[in-house]
Amino acid sequence: MLLSQLKIQFIDQLKDDYPTTEIESFFHILTEEYLGMTRLETALNRDFEVSEEQKAWFEHALLRLKDHEPIQHITGKEEFFGMKFKVNEHVLIPRPETEELVEWIVSEFRNVSKPIRILDIGTGSGCIAVSLKKAIGNAEVVAFDISEKALKLAEENARENHVKANFEKKDILQTEDLKQKFDIIVSNPPYVREIEKKDMQRNVLDHEPETALYVKDTDPLIFYSKITSLAQHALNPGGCLYFEINQYLAEETKALVESSGFETELKKDIFGNFRMLKGIKK
Repeated sequence: MLLSQLKIQFIDQLKDDYPTTEIESFFHILTEEYLGMTRLETALNRDFEVSEEQKAWFEHALLRLKDHEPIQHITGKEEFFGMKFKVNEHVLIPRPETEELVEWIVSEFRNVSKPIRILDIGTGSGCIAVSLKKAIGNAEVVAFDISEKALKLAEENARENHVKANFEKKDILQTEDLKQKFDIIVSNPPYVREIEKKDMQRNVLDHEPETALYVKDTDPLIFYSKITSLAQHALNPGGCLYFEINQYLAEETKALVESSGFETELKKDIFGNFRMLKGIKK
């Protein structure tokens, strides 16, 4: 089968499930993964002969895409902050908004000459912890997660990206004292309320870990409250607390952090939503 024919077949089989632009994006991700061809090379080699084995790879991917499995689970990786991170069903797929949170921290601490200590709470794939360590060379990075499977993957990602960080299993809601001091505490905790599930796509609802995403409608800021309380004692004077937040609860989150004595700043993401918050310990 020619590559051009494969593309037509691929688009036709997914047209009832996804927009055409998204299907084409999937196709180019898979041609790079399975054939080692860039988007330009794919366009210039329409008559490339696809082997039966290669065709079978695409057919298997099609079945998984029709089940709305994320393309990142099919390839097993996602790019974040210029690095490749392994992902699976045990961790959230890194998102552009989280990259913006990392960039905010890096922009403020990249040129700090003294050693600093960073804690990432709910590290998942390790994308925040690894990226911060890579960008801020004099930082010591500690990362917590409740999931052993997530921590195993985060450790793999640290090794793959030639970064050293300390990963620890910890249930932050059951933690009363961090027993260490930090200059930065950062977290992208669960913040999606159950009432918001109706607005989410199947690839997220069916294939990403619930414990990393959802909170009860009755206590949506439970993680922010707990982490802020711990940060009051664990942050050094002048230390910074950074959160990725629920855009619909931005003012409530800001008020919560301020009530614990922090000076705060809200920041919008590329889509114009309040997605990040910084608290400075007075």
